[in-house]
Amino acid sequence: MQIVETTNEGLKRAYTVTIPATTITDRIEGEIKKIAPQVRMPGFRPGKVPANLVRKMHGDSIHQDTLNSVIREAMDKLVTDKALRPAMNPDVSLGEGYEQGKDAELTVALEILPVIETPSIEGLKLEKLTVPVAEDAVAEQVERIASQQQRFETKDGEAADGDQVICDFTGKLDGVEFEGGKAEKQPIVIGSGRLIPGFEEQLTGMKAGDERVITVTFPADYPAENLAGKDATFDIVAHEIKAPAEGAIDDAFAKELGLESLEQLQGLIKGQLEQETAGLTRTAMKRQLLDQLAAGHDFEVPPSMVEAEFSQIWQQLVQEASNEEDPEAALKEIEAEKDDYRKIAERRVRLGLLLSEIGQANGVEVTQQEMSMLVSQAAQQYRPEDRQRFFEYVQQDPMMAAQLRAPLYEDKVVDFLIEKSEVTEREVTREELQAAIEADEDGKTEEAPAKPAKKAPAKKAAAKKAEEAPAEDAAAEETEAKKPAAKKAPAKKAAAKKDEDGEAKPAAKKPAAKKAPAKKAAKED
Repeated sequence: MQIVETTNEGLKRAYTVTIPATTITDRIEGEIKKIAPQVRMPGFRPGKVPANLVRKMHGDSIHQDTLNSVIREAMDKLVTDKALRPAMNPDVSLGEGYEQGKDAELTVALEILPVIETPSIEGLKLEKLTVPVAEDAVAEQVERIASQQQRFETKDGEAADGDQVICDFTGKLDGVEFEGGKAEKQPIVIGSGRLIPGFEEQLTGMKAGDERVITVTFPADYPAENLAGKDATFDIVAHEIKAPAEGAIDDAFAKELGLESLEQLQGLIKGQLEQETAGLTRTAMKRQLLDQLAAGHDFEVPPSMVEAEFSQIWQQLVQEASNEEDPEAALKEIEAEKDDYRKIAERRVRLGLLLSEIGQANGVEVTQQEMSMLVSQAAQQYRPEDRQRFFEYVQQDPMMAAQLRAPLYEDKVVDFLIEKSEVTEREVTREELQAAIEADEDGKTEEAPAKPAKKAPAKKAAAKKAEEAPAEDAAAEETEAKKPAAKKAPAKKAAAKKDEDGEAKPAAKKPAAKKAPAKKAAKED
């Protein structure tokens, strides 16, 4: 095999690789001899089919398989002989004039990873902003839980606003029952706003044992087309009227939640709040760390990796913009900031390569047990019958395995660097911590802004983490995993939905769609 370098410019390399015809022919003959004893043909005893007939029957497929095999081997040899570290899969093309019996001339173009001096991890200084959990914050959460666990007690007299009516109902269109419009002993809270307009209000004044026919109009945008905008009647039979019960926040309340005491509930809530603020604290420290790494290193990065990263950012931004009230204006705004996002992509790739280099130099790795857990977690998004296929796919495709591995590897390297840094602590309020994080989002370095100077409308909060995956995993982003078919959600009944307890309820009111507030683009969290 002959290798000739044709391009050596920066991180770009190109070669012509010539595979002698004899190499391919000898391999083909070897394959024919190997399969000949297994070929069956009328008129010949097993294993006695002449090689020329085997060649005639299977020659084309054997040649194609052999050619693919020798090309893969040639690429492996090229990478080894030239000590290359490809940033992405090489672009390999076979000369147009190739035919069986001739030398195979390949044109190979690729980008290599830059040689990075092992970054120094000495002198890193970080400020850890901590937020103590206040008792009133815990009390507020307990009260919120209590409000969501409203209890009702049977009352005499008529149903009023806020009361719960236990009733049967049957919905009809033009006197004919419609599917999903019927339920028995359904609890309905008057004024809860969970049902279509006018339904709950017409239960006011009913007493246990009362029967009533009410008329309602389904909203014009109701999901079920056969009901949207239509007038319907509901036959109501009230079984029981209940009033809200005064609920004390005490040990008995905690036991209703399955806990032993109010103190245990408060402890759990405090732990959750501490965990939440700890996550924000780590986010702030991580951004400080990455800003220091980015400021201290400037080297050329492979354009193909930057383009792959930018493509993912851009795809997410365009998707978000398309959901805006004025998609055209939103797209126009992000288009004006396209260069800024390309710089974000470059920063991410550079940080990914730095983290990878630091991790390798210091023995940071993802264990096989951790990898198995990642694969198992990712498999949960598929139907049970598809999960084994996903496991096999990850085993066979290094790119997919790298995609799964990348975020955990990055976090382990970041944790390693935080442990090695000089950390000073400062107690702040939650608002101050959040403000510090948002200030980082709005800041930008001279060479690679953490975000564009102008905010684009409602952009994905994390188009992708600014501190991108390690270099060996970053290449995986170019190859999108082929996933087993996702299981479709079962069709829902239009007129009667089920509440948390599985109870049918009539024509629940469709909540007005809320527009997400404008989010800061490409956050570095």
